[in-house]
Amino acid sequence: MGISTHILDTATGRPAAGVALSLARRDNAVWTPLAHVHTDVDGRARHLLPDDPAPTPAIFRLRFETAPYFAAQNLRGLYPYIDIVFELADPAQHYHIPLLLTPNGYTTYRGS
Repeated sequence: MGISTHILDTATGRPAAGVALSLARRDNAVWTPLAHVHTDVDGRARHLLPDDPAPTPAIFRLRFETAPYFAAQNLRGLYPYIDIVFELADPAQHYHIPLLLTPNGYTTYRGS
């Protein structure tokens, strides 16, 4: 089981390097923080989920801090951060959640 992401800045056609992001798991009505990292030079964040000897299905949230990324390019984005909430239904599978990003919009999907 694992969770990873990849951010592509579709306005520039390049990976979005250095974007801060966090992963949290929903436990009852509370979000429990699990990881806080920055994307690498290829716009990737790998192995976000800590090792768990007995993983169970859960709801997770990836939060991408996009305002600082755009500010570093002298741009102002519409979304200061982007939350992607998804259900990890099968703990045996890997979940790759890409983010295609521009200052005024975004798209996400389950990748491979």
